Amino acid sequence: MGQRVAIAGATGAVGTELIKLLEQRNFPVSELRLLASKRSVGKKRLFKGEMIAVEELTTNAFEGIDIAYFSAGASRSLEFCSAAVKAGAVVIDNSSAFRMDAEVPLVVPEVNPEAAFTHQGIIANPNCTTIQMVVALKPIHDAAVIKRVVVSTYQSVSGSGAAGMHELEQQVVDYAAENPLQNDIYPVQIAFNVIPHVDVFEDNGYTKEEMKMVNETQKIMSAPKIMVSATCVRVPVFRAHSEAVNVETEKKLTADMARGLFVKAPGIKVKDVQEPGGYPTPHEVSESFETWVGRIREDISVDNGIAFWIVADQLYKGAALNAIQIGELLLTQKD
Repeated sequence: MGQRVAIAGATGAVGTELIKLLEQRNFPVSELRLLASKRSVGKKRLFKGEMIAVEELTTNAFEGIDIAYFSAGASRSLEFCSAAVKAGAVVIDNSSAFRMDAEVPLVVPEVNPEAAFTHQGIIANPNCTTIQMVVALKPIHDAAVIKRVVVSTYQSVSGSGAAGMHELEQQVVDYAAENPLQNDIYPVQIAFNVIPHVDVFEDNGYTKEEMKMVNETQKIMSAPKIMVSATCVRVPVFRAHSEAVNVETEKKLTADMARGLFVKAPGIKVKDVQEPGGYPTPHEVSESFETWVGRIREDISVDNGIAFWIVADQLYKGAALNAIQIGELLLTQKD
């Protein structure tokens, strides 16, 4: 049965990927309504051979809609999601607005699919860095119970949207031309540099992005006792986020055991050969649906520890793809 689908924030980076992936995955769309701010009204986007005009995002824009994907930022979600629910739609929200709301499920289909069916009109899509990490943590936790996670992220500039990508590209061009480098999006130069600062700093010294990884991991995995420490770093890569993860478990896992768990786990692709190039990188993972895992080894600093490397396309699995997978999950209940 075809679904009447709306995308709020249809002209943004994630909205654009949502349109593309709805078609690629043959999501059963009978009507697609594209919504954005007033300045984008009239712009057109291609979907299944048809050019669809963007309409203004208003409280009256959701009449007759079954599923509403929101990728317009937290303030827009807070303003318009309730109107979509009131109109009868199920909202799948990509912003941070509802992620830690106790009444709103925070869902990664490979990890906690059952949570999606507890919704009261809104389902939250987790932060991109959290999604790819919990996909990899799930099989380890089920097998050996995770006590502690230490993670360092290497986040691409597309995590800052088109403006972040443009700033990196322009800085590279200016560097090659020996012109002064301008930075507007990032606090310091991003080209040929790394910045250990994603989002705003909080009172405990962590950034908001780092605390998202802490709190969202515990909620998604229903494991409030898992201790997580994150350091989030912006790197001069256009697309796909990487993470170096160290996990301490209650039970002993060898590297071979962990590798076997990853191979069998849904949504994971293992590339783990101890030779040059035998590991996933952002370049090859861009526009991939899977969460890639490599560099799997025992952590020699603790008795029960596993270290590994994760790479995923944060616009796909970290945002648009995960949201669509939630929609696909909901449709299984209707079949």
